[in-house]
Amino acid sequence: MHIQVIAVGKLKEKYLTQGIGEYLKRLGAYAKVQVVEVADEKAPENLSPAEESQVKNREGERIITALKPDAYVIALAIDGARWSSEQLAAELDRLATYGRSSVAFVIGGSLGLADSVLARADQCLSFGAMTYPHQLVRLLLLEQVYRAFKINRREPYHK
Repeated sequence: MHIQVIAVGKLKEKYLTQGIGEYLKRLGAYAKVQVVEVADEKAPENLSPAEESQVKNREGERIITALKPDAYVIALAIDGARWSSEQLAAELDRLATYGRSSVAFVIGGSLGLADSVLARADQCLSFGAMTYPHQLVRLLLLEQVYRAFKINRREPYHK
């Protein structure tokens, strides 16, 4: 399986970079995983709704350009479906079984995702009603994808 994580913005925090690096290393035994960072737009405080939309649209264009044409796209969005770890594992297993071996997870910037990206998505996934920094979501996502592979292979998950 080929998994692409497309994320808006450059990761700067060392602790997040280290954690992501660890999960990418662990995932190497199960899948080819690629993290693609697309440039974020400057978004000062107090943007009007129209300006927010423009920022999201420009970031969305970059995301869509980075997507592989045949990718099954799962967008992370606060109003998406809320899956358990077992449900994510089952979904990845289902996709692999039915020939959808290219999966792209999309993480938007601080303002969220453009409507065009949400329209391109095959599914939307939420990590719950709480708001997380979009950089932290990368780490959470990779941990859950790793956990999903462990679940599907019935391997123990070391705590």
